[in-house]
Amino acid sequence: MAAIDALFREMTAMGGSDLHLEEGRKPKARVNGDLHDMSASAISGSEIRELLGEIAGTERWEKFESVGDLDFAYAMGDEARFRANYLRQFTGVGAVFRIIPSKVLSLEDLGAPEVFKSFADMASGLVVVTGPTGSGKSTTLAAIIDHINNSSCRKIVTIEEPVEFVHKSKQSVIIHREVGLDTESFKSGLRGALKSDVNIILVGEMRDQETVELALTAAEMGILVFGTLHTNSAAKTIDRIIDVFPAKKKNQIRSLLSNSLKGVVAQQLVKSADGMRRWAAHEILLSCSPLPGIIRAGETIKLNSVMQTNRQLGMVTLDDCLMEMVKSGKITLEAAFMKALDKSRFRSG
Repeated sequence: MAAIDALFREMTAMGGSDLHLEEGRKPKARVNGDLHDMSASAISGSEIRELLGEIAGTERWEKFESVGDLDFAYAMGDEARFRANYLRQFTGVGAVFRIIPSKVLSLEDLGAPEVFKSFADMASGLVVVTGPTGSGKSTTLAAIIDHINNSSCRKIVTIEEPVEFVHKSKQSVIIHREVGLDTESFKSGLRGALKSDVNIILVGEMRDQETVELALTAAEMGILVFGTLHTNSAAKTIDRIIDVFPAKKKNQIRSLLSNSLKGVVAQQLVKSADGMRRWAAHEILLSCSPLPGIIRAGETIKLNSVMQTNRQLGMVTLDDCLMEMVKSGKITLEAAFMKALDKSRFRSG
């Protein structure tokens, strides 16, 4: 047993989602969105290096020492898996570990909107799930992939850094590829997937121009592509995809995106009114007749109106979703205010 496993067990017993370690400070666990001190005393520089080095192994630790950053997945036997992020900072060494549930939660388990199942029925196109770090993007995508795996016979390739949720092939054939281990980069993984008779590609992060362009190309070729971005609304997601490219290519990309974009889910986690859990709030944009023209014209300011007038299709703005959660008693007005895009709607008094 690795020495750090004791901290993982304490964190999970607290109901935590993340373990934070920082040289010279007490370990902390994030529970329902808030950080709490754990029982261990402050960790010295030598102690944290011993803890982190033991589970990283020699090759990974040497890489971390060289570049100052490291991402990988760690399995605590059969009990749990964690996404590890090591970093070097001004005060020394630090690390954050996020628990990866051993069981892939279904869309029903998550209480996800019914419209998410429609993504599984799509033959091709691009679906982007967005939100800040820790908003549950990976969990939502894993549930969608699980629904596809249970309901249809397709070949699915996931490209992640690191691989988080591990799916066993059921109706579908699923191949997991980890950036840095199985493929050099998201770009090389996408190029390889395009040649592998694939039906669905999950791209862990669309972080650069070439990755975004390859994802759009794959969608145009008849492949269903799921990807993630760190944006907080449908409009900002479309703008971010376009802004990755230089001015001379923007019109071409607008045309590609207008033809291939099938959905955007912008997700936030909000603390429940009783403080015992967090609820997922969603902004959902789906393909509809006005969308291609809006994308080509660069008029994303019109998307709120599109979502509001097409609620019967399953679309919703984030602020409308938050307001419904306030009215149902799931969350407080103050919690909604913190996550809202138009905060004036949520000011009390």
